[in-house]
Amino acid sequence: MRSSCRVWVLCLVENKIIVMVGIPGVGKTTLLSKMVEIIKKHGKSVHVISFGTLMCEVAKKNGLSDRDELRKLPIIEQQNLQKLAAEKIAAQTEEVIIIDTHAFINSTGGYYPGLPEHVLKIIKPTNFVSISAKPEEIYNRRMTDDTRNRDKITVTNIKKELDIQAGMISACSVITGSPVKFINNQEGKIDETSEKIINAIGV
Repeated sequence: MRSSCRVWVLCLVENKIIVMVGIPGVGKTTLLSKMVEIIKKHGKSVHVISFGTLMCEVAKKNGLSDRDELRKLPIIEQQNLQKLAAEKIAAQTEEVIIIDTHAFINSTGGYYPGLPEHVLKIIKPTNFVSISAKPEEIYNRRMTDDTRNRDKITVTNIKKELDIQAGMISACSVITGSPVKFINNQEGKIDETSEKIINAIGV
């Protein structure tokens, strides 16, 4: 007597939750706009979420008026804001979710991770992308940006920030087991750079 075994294979399409980090001035906003355009052409739904904006929305309910004041809050308050923002992100249902954020917060107590372990456990990122650029280019962009309150800007400090970003995002990759792609955003190569990121994350 021949017995048969029927195997059912259920294929689930995994949503991509991409964390994209870059210090101010690397050109991340322009890059994100181009990526969204390309992803939509691929027929996928995409949602870009600014982690800092979500935190700010919650903070404003408690009387905070300036986004740049976020990093000056006590650590315990920053942690609570991060948790609330992460929970909102985790509730999103688009096929591709891109979280626009910073790898660290320069607080009065030192460099605090922008994505500590408790946040990563809520968001469950599938990919990390770390954007950098030449320190001199970043310096020039910051000097012409009068929309934000900036601390003292030097090329030396920018190089330090890029090193801290690389260390922080590498730690995130280790904690989650998700890959990190390091991208150098060169002037005048937005299309090429956007395609490189999209190919790397498999969208």
